[in-house]
Amino acid sequence: MARATSSAWPLSLLFAGLIVYASLYPFEGWRSQGVDPLAFLWAPLPEYWTGFDVGANLLGYAPLGLLLSLAARRSGRAPWAWPLGVVVPALLSLAVEITQNYLLLRIASNVDVALNVAGGVLGAALAALLDRLGWVAHWSRWRDRWFLPSAHGGLVLLALWPAALLYPASVPFGLGQVWDRTLQATAEVLADTPFLAWLPPAGDAPVPLSPLAEGLCVGLCLLAPLLLAYADLRNVPRRLLFLPLFLAGAAGVAGLSSALTYGPSHAWAWLSPPAWLGLGMAALAGLALVGLPRRLCAALMLLCLAFALGLLNRAPASPYFAQSLEVWEQGRFIRFHGLSQWLGWLWPYAALAVGLRAVARPSAAG
Repeated sequence: MARATSSAWPLSLLFAGLIVYASLYPFEGWRSQGVDPLAFLWAPLPEYWTGFDVGANLLGYAPLGLLLSLAARRSGRAPWAWPLGVVVPALLSLAVEITQNYLLLRIASNVDVALNVAGGVLGAALAALLDRLGWVAHWSRWRDRWFLPSAHGGLVLLALWPAALLYPASVPFGLGQVWDRTLQATAEVLADTPFLAWLPPAGDAPVPLSPLAEGLCVGLCLLAPLLLAYADLRNVPRRLLFLPLFLAGAAGVAGLSSALTYGPSHAWAWLSPPAWLGLGMAALAGLALVGLPRRLCAALMLLCLAFALGLLNRAPASPYFAQSLEVWEQGRFIRFHGLSQWLGWLWPYAALAVGLRAVARPSAAG
């Protein structure tokens, strides 16, 4: 197979970050016990364990082994598929367990390491099976038919966008609302220093978005990832097929986020009149812009993001939204709320970087 740059490489790196985050969260209670950091490897097996722990440790590392092995095979480095899919997860697991020795709320376990290694083996074996069945080659051909060879950063962002939407947002699909938190964090860092006076004054309370402004914000937040995909899709027919799939998928993820936050009976509570307006605007704009040149798609995506971020970061969060955050931050999403939150905060700014690179790339013309 000819060598190609695979999007599985950055996805595997991001998944490794997810593993580290979930394994070390909440990153508090650091201390040294004065013991050999490798002593847990030959310690007696733990007396108590649950099926959830076994499944989480086994299946948690399988996607990493799968992604690394697929990346090697997709890039024409098949001999490295097994070493990468097994050795890298094993080394990562060992590093994580050693680090857990220094966390008050974590316990290093030899069983966890064994299950993590088994998960990496499982993922690498699944990659080998997919390759043997021809699915890796089929995916490569399908990707080449649909997307440009340079479509790597955009594809990774599109894959991460649904995960970023799972964290509750004050405006549907409104990612990147970070101004208040950034200002507050900066003020805490600069407290008792002369530089605190350099920050903007708190001023009056922000004015809530009008229904029309909220609908415009929803439309722009949907149009930005859609244009990101348009810039990477090969031709207009592909874009026309992608448009309804994208909108349906976005609505489904928003419904899932609402169901996880407020309960299954409220899955479609986010479909307010402004949300319907934004969906309609995104659909009409997506149809109108379906023939736009690739570089212009990237440039227009930058404008959509800039306008949407400006609206979002001038708007306050509603009390009902603040209550929904407590469900995530104190409830059953305690291990994952931070990761999804960071994705929701940073996704638009990563998309800005990808869009700027696409606009500046000489070969992006056309």
